[in-house]
Amino acid sequence: MKARSWWLMISIGLGILLNPLNSSMVSVAIPGLQKEFHIDFTTASWIIFSFYIASASAQPIMGKASDLFGRRRIFLMGLWVSLAASILAPMSMSFGWIIVFRIVQSIGTSMLAAVGMALVRIHITEKQATALSVLSIFLSGAAALGPFIGGVLLDWWNWPALFWFNFPFVIAGILLAWRTIPQDDRSKPAIDGLSLRKWLSRLDAAGVLLFTTGLVALLVGLLSAIASRHLSGIDFLFGLSGLVILILFVCHESRTAFPFIPLLTLAQYPAVTRVNIQYMLVNVLYYSVFFGFPSYLQTVRQISEVHTGLLMLSLGVCSLAASPWAGKWMDKSGPRPALLTSALFMTLGSLGILLMNETSSVLWVCLALAAFGISNGLNSVGMQAALFQSSPQEIVGVASGLFNTSRYLGTILSSLLTSIIMGGSFSIGGFKLLGGILAAVALTLAYMSRQLRGHAGRKMI
Repeated sequence: MKARSWWLMISIGLGILLNPLNSSMVSVAIPGLQKEFHIDFTTASWIIFSFYIASASAQPIMGKASDLFGRRRIFLMGLWVSLAASILAPMSMSFGWIIVFRIVQSIGTSMLAAVGMALVRIHITEKQATALSVLSIFLSGAAALGPFIGGVLLDWWNWPALFWFNFPFVIAGILLAWRTIPQDDRSKPAIDGLSLRKWLSRLDAAGVLLFTTGLVALLVGLLSAIASRHLSGIDFLFGLSGLVILILFVCHESRTAFPFIPLLTLAQYPAVTRVNIQYMLVNVLYYSVFFGFPSYLQTVRQISEVHTGLLMLSLGVCSLAASPWAGKWMDKSGPRPALLTSALFMTLGSLGILLMNETSSVLWVCLALAAFGISNGLNSVGMQAALFQSSPQEIVGVASGLFNTSRYLGTILSSLLTSIIMGGSFSIGGFKLLGGILAAVALTLAYMSRQLRGHAGRKMI
């Protein structure tokens, strides 16, 4: 590739790594936030919920917005929004304000994630597969190293450092993106002549609003009841309102011309639906581990943040190591054998949690994390291959959008599952119960993987 293409790829990479980096660094911060702000585990979990709910809503709508307003404009705007969140969040005087700025940060980083890959596909025409694989390293590497980086930052400073750490990436990204990303094509004025009502319809703003409001209301009611161990009238009202709004969301999506989540498409292609459900369960399991283990290590084992980050490296490193090997395997055998092997490693890791106690050896912890890491590396490639194998060519774009939505729903459900099990405080009993549930999820995934076609999938374009 030409030097300009490399600089373009680096500028995009600096932007798209911010979403997985900021979602993963916080995994080691929950016990510290509980102590500093005198909140329970369920309340502290909102630092995870808020980020993923905002990402689930923002990424699809920002992808659509980039078609209307220009990808370069949205990408640069995302960098500036991320910078503003990183400056303002450390000034927060309460946990509520941290949540507000986490939502702002999620929206900003979602702008970058939604547009970054499209910029590469449009502006890098030679060795495009190489460019996309390099960007996947930015994404996977940020997610893998996030807990370690978070642990070091919390050991040296405090939670504001999790936001300060973004400064060099955001500033370098702004400077490089301004110079390297080509101007948007103005020969196709997508929004010229469109009224406010029409482009809001194109973005399905009503669908996004219904989805976000309903999900937040349902979670607020449920988590408030869990934290207080009592279902009050207000909790019931929130939960019921959330359910009603989500039902309205389903009705709206089945009638609108530009759905946020195309439910009718899902109904027409049951194989695609199965893959998305399977991917959602994969993420329920992985993120329950990703956010559960740091709390176990710090709360039950009293291990420092930096040592927790070091132990979590076994999860990320094994995941990174397994991904390229999985790709070669699936080129020959298709996704089913790799996904069945992944389910085996998930089951072994879950059994490892079931057998843990307050004095389990560091080696045992690392082996359990390594098992989950290998399974995640196999899944990260295998689930995409399974999606492509099950999706007709004419709906590949729609299927990819649904695939990302399934991932975020899985992460939200993982946080909800952990909060329900733990209640107000993290305990070894709750962690072992979580391990038992995850073992059941792993066996379910093994059964679902057996339903996939056994031959090698179609080659990626």
